Amino acid sequence: MSEIIDCTDDAGRAEGLARAHEAITAQQCIVLPTDTVYGIGADAFSPQAVATLLAAKGRGRTMPPPVLVARPEVLDGLATEVPQQARDLAAAFWPGPLTLILRAQPSLTWDLGETHGTVALRMPDDRIALDLLGLTGPLAVSSANRTGHPAASTAAEAQEQLGDAVGLYLDGGSRGENVPSTIVDCTGEGFVVVRVGALSVDRLREVVPDITDGTDTSDADGSEQDSSETGAASDHA
Repeated sequence: MSEIIDCTDDAGRAEGLARAHEAITAQQCIVLPTDTVYGIGADAFSPQAVATLLAAKGRGRTMPPPVLVARPEVLDGLATEVPQQARDLAAAFWPGPLTLILRAQPSLTWDLGETHGTVALRMPDDRIALDLLGLTGPLAVSSANRTGHPAASTAAEAQEQLGDAVGLYLDGGSRGENVPSTIVDCTGEGFVVVRVGALSVDRLREVVPDITDGTDTSDADGSEQDSSETGAASDHA
């Protein structure tokens, strides 16, 4: 049976963090609050745990989960050839609702799915999430819902969708507006917004003026362009 631990006070948070750390170490999945929506998390360096995460969501390897980190300094450990403007975005909006798609360090022995040599990184602005990441290291975290269904804004909503596929749910209260992170692809010659979430394109342009809004799927004659990249990003926390 799955269990929800109330982490809204100090005692509950301490118990929840300890239990979640044990579960992550045992290559199990947990549900945790972030500053955007609730996420399902697993050890990013455990292929077994990541496979369990994908199965719980009902998704395949073609939709790899992003990775949450506790500190901006982790960027260079997980990504390579990090552009200065990506560092500028992280400095401006981390911790916060910004996910950066970067080129993954080729030496890392992880398997997040069919990433094509990239990794999506974010530092959440949530005390429970950051405390857990400080204990576990980087976690593969996707929104805590079945693929194609609305993201969960409470631990109870996450449990309704994921059930016993996840043994432990950390309850940090409601996530409010339930708006996911904004995702920026930093791997090309120019930066492209592939999903607009809690951060607007205008705010991003205050840091990177020439960033492109790739979420506009209409071409010059009004027909629809391929939006598969945006769709693949839709379940990110």
